[in-house]
Amino acid sequence: MKNKSFGIFYLFSVLGILIASFYPVYMGVSVVSDMIRFGTVYAEDYPKYIIPYTPIALSVIIGVVFMPIFMKLLKKFALLVGSSVSVAVFFVSELLLESMVTVTRTVTGIFSKLEDWQMYMCYVSPDAFEERTWTEVDVLMGEYSPAFKLHFYIISVVLIISILNCFYGFAKMIKTGDNSRRKSLIIQAAASGAFLGMCIWACFTAFYRNGNIRVSALSAVLMIIFFVLFGVTSGIYVASFTINKKKGLSVVLPSAVASVVTLIMYVGEMILLSGHLYRFGKGFFFEGIPGIVLAPADIVVILVSGAVTAMISHFVRNKNT
Repeated sequence: MKNKSFGIFYLFSVLGILIASFYPVYMGVSVVSDMIRFGTVYAEDYPKYIIPYTPIALSVIIGVVFMPIFMKLLKKFALLVGSSVSVAVFFVSELLLESMVTVTRTVTGIFSKLEDWQMYMCYVSPDAFEERTWTEVDVLMGEYSPAFKLHFYIISVVLIISILNCFYGFAKMIKTGDNSRRKSLIIQAAASGAFLGMCIWACFTAFYRNGNIRVSALSAVLMIIFFVLFGVTSGIYVASFTINKKKGLSVVLPSAVASVVTLIMYVGEMILLSGHLYRFGKGFFFEGIPGIVLAPADIVVILVSGAVTAMISHFVRNKNT
């Protein structure tokens, strides 16, 4: 009965991930096809944010498709190996696309490597890129640095391992009948889905930034939610493995991870903006503290990420431990 239930779960998992991945995989094939035919991808045909989402889709597909094999051969190490293989697939495909694909604007004939094009679209809404009016961003951009991709990479890795954690976690529950991780996995699935949705929203809007260092209220709210959700998704991942540990470990560790990961996101943005950060408003609370760039508002966002994770971790932990 368990094998039958697992087979049904596996079938629906594969079908679900293939359906969800159709667009990014199709766009990846389209870009490779254009490169083969024309030697470049024209800007008007460029699918928004093919990186990192095509590599993410490919990596998750691999992790889910090979799930039964990893679980049968590797037992308790199945998730670790499956996630490692998927992350490796992500970086290989990501770096290949970055280095081999160029985007050309037909009006000017100017071309950019895909990683450069991606960087420019981080500053403003993709739809507003051609009509942008540079202000502070002209100063902030400075010299190109591949280090700006830090936050792209960590977002991608968090998405991959958290999504696979759900698939492997529920699969293990079906096989063993151990439901101790049920609450944490359900919350992990909800957080991962919400965070992925925010990422897709950002792809098509860049959260409505217009190139100014001081963003609108709407943009500020969405960016704060994005940062907090990013940290919480990371923290819940850790919490799903510490539910049977002592309170200090099962609550404090996930909370600390959430705050640190949120801080890393800020560092990635700081690199992107040549040592600056987007500002969510005016006044002391929103201005950078000398020496650390972060504003009091940013520090609160980092702490809120940890606090929310702590509450969730306390809720999902095994109280009998």
